[in-house]
Amino acid sequence: MMAVFVAVAEEQSFAGGARKLGMSPPAVTRAIASLEERLKVRLFTRTTRYVRVTEAGQRYLEDARRIINDVDEADDAVAGINGEPKGHLAVTAPVLFGKLFVIPGIVDYLQRYPGMEVSAVFLDRIVNMLEEGLDVGIRIGELPDSSMKAIRVGRVRRVVCASSNYLAKHGMPGKPADLADHLIVAASGVSPVVDWKFAHGLVVKVKPRLTVTNNDSAIEAVLKDLGVTRLLSYQIAPYLTSGQLQIVLEEFEQEPLPIHVLHCEGRYASAKVRTFVDLMVANLRSHQSLN
Repeated sequence: MMAVFVAVAEEQSFAGGARKLGMSPPAVTRAIASLEERLKVRLFTRTTRYVRVTEAGQRYLEDARRIINDVDEADDAVAGINGEPKGHLAVTAPVLFGKLFVIPGIVDYLQRYPGMEVSAVFLDRIVNMLEEGLDVGIRIGELPDSSMKAIRVGRVRRVVCASSNYLAKHGMPGKPADLADHLIVAASGVSPVVDWKFAHGLVVKVKPRLTVTNNDSAIEAVLKDLGVTRLLSYQIAPYLTSGQLQIVLEEFEQEPLPIHVLHCEGRYASAKVRTFVDLMVANLRSHQSLN
């Protein structure tokens, strides 16, 4: 009966609800009458021209939709427990993080599940996953309150770094204020002045010699000994290992930023989302540079 009520409310017509459900109009009318009798409340206002939910009907509609959605999700979850995921999945992540960590996971996922297709949207901005139709997201930073399911998989630091050759020539800054005496490469925005935040609320305004709009370019510039830049630790991990770059001002770093895997589905994730999230969570937690 609840599904019949929702169909009539959404179609604003008994006949329309009947067509949507593949039922006869008299059967729909009887079902609504029986529901109203059981609830002891009028759910619809009926005229010869339209059918509208009453105030009580509107409240019932919201609850009915939620309950039906929960039931559908539970059915899908049970049906997909042992099923092979099939269909399309849309994933988002920051650009460089996506290149380094998400693409390998996607390749692994597609090789395991030949019935799946994936669209990867890599952007260095926060996207509204619901509005843009994205199933899974990887976010770096504190999360706002949200109805999305979030699984923490690691953390990264904001670090100031430069090449070993640059530091040998220009010296090692001992405190954030010393950055005024260094060449700065900024990997954000186009402002001639950039605020770099450090621990204990310390903020230093730096004037970049070079400003770029992506992290890859900033890394390339400091690898060529141009100056000092500020990036996330995972972005320079290979160059720290090789000794090409060094972290400076480590004792002034802010608290690390958390990394989460997010998905929009409710308590019962579909097989395609559940399998991808499980794989990505395991992969990201295994990376030493993220933990």
